[in-house]
Amino acid sequence: MNAQKITIQSTNNENILKFVSNQILINGGSYEFNNIDEAKNSPLAQQLFYLPFVKKIFITANFIAIQRFNIVEWIDVQEEVKEQIENYFLSGGIAIKEDISSRKKEAIEVYAEATPNPSTMKFGTNKSLTTTDVEYKNIEEASKSSPLAKALFGFQFVKEVFISENYISITKFDIIEWNDVYAEIRNFISSYLQENKIIIKELPKSIEKTNKPTTKEFDADELKGTPAKIIAILDEYIRPAVASDGGNIAFKSYDQDTKIVSVILQGACSGCPSSTITLKNGIETMLQEMLPNEISQVVAING
Repeated sequence: MNAQKITIQSTNNENILKFVSNQILINGGSYEFNNIDEAKNSPLAQQLFYLPFVKKIFITANFIAIQRFNIVEWIDVQEEVKEQIENYFLSGGIAIKEDISSRKKEAIEVYAEATPNPSTMKFGTNKSLTTTDVEYKNIEEASKSSPLAKALFGFQFVKEVFISENYISITKFDIIEWNDVYAEIRNFISSYLQENKIIIKELPKSIEKTNKPTTKEFDADELKGTPAKIIAILDEYIRPAVASDGGNIAFKSYDQDTKIVSVILQGACSGCPSSTITLKNGIETMLQEMLPNEISQVVAING
């Protein structure tokens, strides 16, 4: 079995640092501890709280996030913390005594990530948000479908909202910079999710009528041949990559005569300056290589 290794990963909050493990730390859920007394079922967290600069600890499947007090800078102590965590696991220590009934309520984490589209910010979370990708262009579209999206449109700078399985991509108007508002949006989303409010109450009529703008929702019996192959490639190779940047490429149609594939750009991909390059040099090239003589061109119907 490979030795447990810890890598250091920064976050958008300069006070919080992630220590990511190459092995699973806990079987499920997540735990948040504000002090050593709360950490009775985590020997690891208890040990870390003896470090005078540790303010809060968050443990989930494959990383430990630590928030520091302002008495030190991470650059001065992060290697020491990394070594301490590695030595703890090397000696056979466990992150959580999961059989103890004092398990904390699962914490909800929300983090902000920049995307290749300067107008769009991705807000990821450890909470499942939806099984169907949904995009809202304005508050009217959101008002009958998603209370969360409607609430986000309450911020005057919000232009579009895209909700996926475990993240929300928000596109802003150019009247403001993300550096000035991302923390406010992140805190709002976090509070909304913590209160267990409704995220999506019904799918927009546009999705119901057009029968699913995302590849996941097409019936396998409904699509065969080249369209089915295209969807399989998008699902396996394309969608995970663009999702990491807060976007989505959704299959729309395939013309057997012209061999043109039509897709929908969503989230950070919509209106992104680099989306045309991604479409041509990435998606179109891959489909042409994997499906020779079956693809002439890939076009975005909302590009």
